[in-house]
Amino acid sequence: MTLENSIKDTITRKLEDGTVEKLIEQQLEKGVVNALENLFRSYGDVTKIIEDKVKSVMVPYLETYDYSQYITKLDAVLVDVLQNSALENKQLLSNFKNLMTTDEKVKHLNVSDLYKHWMDFVGKNIDTNKLEVDYDDGVSYEYAEVTLEVEYSEERHWGSYEYANLIFECEKDEEMNQSIRLHRWKDSKDKGWDIERHEVKDLKSLRHLNDFELLLMKLNQNYTSLIIDVESDSDCVEVEAKPEPTFS
Repeated sequence: MTLENSIKDTITRKLEDGTVEKLIEQQLEKGVVNALENLFRSYGDVTKIIEDKVKSVMVPYLETYDYSQYITKLDAVLVDVLQNSALENKQLLSNFKNLMTTDEKVKHLNVSDLYKHWMDFVGKNIDTNKLEVDYDDGVSYEYAEVTLEVEYSEERHWGSYEYANLIFECEKDEEMNQSIRLHRWKDSKDKGWDIERHEVKDLKSLRHLNDFELLLMKLNQNYTSLIIDVESDSDCVEVEAKPEPTFS
C-alpha cells in the first residue's frame, strides 16, 4: 500500500466515525468564542453599540436630574479638601516662593549680622511653653538667652581647606539651635567663609524648612561668604508673642 492510499484510508475512517466532525465543531466553537471576545473588548463593535445605548438613556437622565439637595454636601466636601490639601502645602508653596524670589545679591555678610537675623527668628518662633511669664513690668515672657560661638576645626597643615562651625544656641529652646558648617580655601585672597548647606532633594522637603534655614540656603546659592567679625557673643532676645491674660 502506498503512502497516499494509507492517508486516504485514514481520512475515510475518521470521516465515517465522526472524528473530523468533532474537530471541526471544536474549532468552530473556539472561533465563535474568540469572535465574541473581540466584539466585547474595549474597542469592539458590540461594546460600542452597548455604550451608545447606555449613553442615550443615561445622559438625558443625568442632565435633567435635580442636584440641589447635594449642593450643601458638595460645598462642605470642597471646603474640607481645600483646607486639608492647601494648608498642608501652604508652607511648601511659601518656601518655594521665598527661595525663588530674586533679591539683591550680597557678596559678603558679617557673622554678627547673621546672628541678628537668627535672634529675630528666635524672637518670633521660640516655643513659649518653655518660658516663664514675667509680671514685673506688665505681662510678658521672660527674655531668651542666646549665644554665638565659632569653633575652628584642627586640620592637617598640608590640607588646602580650613573648616569651622558657627554655632547659635538658645538655652530655653533647643529647636532654635543652629550649627552652620563653614569652609574656605587657605590660599584665597578673599578671607570670607563659604556656607555648607545641603541642597533641596525634592519639593516635599521644602515643606520642612523654616525661615532661617531658607535664608542660609539663599546665601549659599548666591555664593555669599561670611566674614567672621565676632567669634563669641551672648544676648537676651525679647519674645514677640505675648502671654494670654489670666484673672484670679
